[in-house]
Amino acid sequence: MRDLIHLQFRLDERTAHSSLDLFKKDTGIIYRMLGLDPSHVPNNPERFRDWAVVFGDEKISSGRHYWEVTVKKSQEFRLGVAEALMSRDECVGTNNSSWMFGYAQRKWFAMTSNKMVPVTLVGKPDRVGILLDYEAGLLGLVDIEKPRIIHSVRVQFKSHLCPAFGLWDGELLTHSGLEEPEGLK
Repeated sequence: MRDLIHLQFRLDERTAHSSLDLFKKDTGIIYRMLGLDPSHVPNNPERFRDWAVVFGDEKISSGRHYWEVTVKKSQEFRLGVAEALMSRDECVGTNNSSWMFGYAQRKWFAMTSNKMVPVTLVGKPDRVGILLDYEAGLLGLVDIEKPRIIHSVRVQFKSHLCPAFGLWDGELLTHSGLEEPEGLK
């Protein structure tokens, strides 16, 4: 068993779409329908212009990592990882440089390269875990009540990854620096 590195990250304001407000020392995001006027947001090449997406500020290139996300009042969101250099003109989950778990229309799905695979998860938990094992090429959606991996995506990661989040209503709160729950092998 490799040691779990307790990944600590904040949300990277430089990548945040103008409709996403960061709060709680950059660990949470709120979707604002109107958002900021994009012309009032510093124009930098790392920012998502067309999609309500934000990245975490840590780059991951090895190890096993675990974090959790609390979902508040959101009916449409995506959680997962993306290559740090992913094009900012694309949405997470629609290309082959991001691997996401999403929730929309009261259903969960896994999403890569614009292919959606239904995830059988009853109801919508208020808090879920994400497990990333870089070398094993595993991204898992974790039911923290049980705890168990509900669904996993297998992929050969080839470059630096960042935690990635998409949000189209409500708010998300990230919890990093956590111990991986017992029994997730």
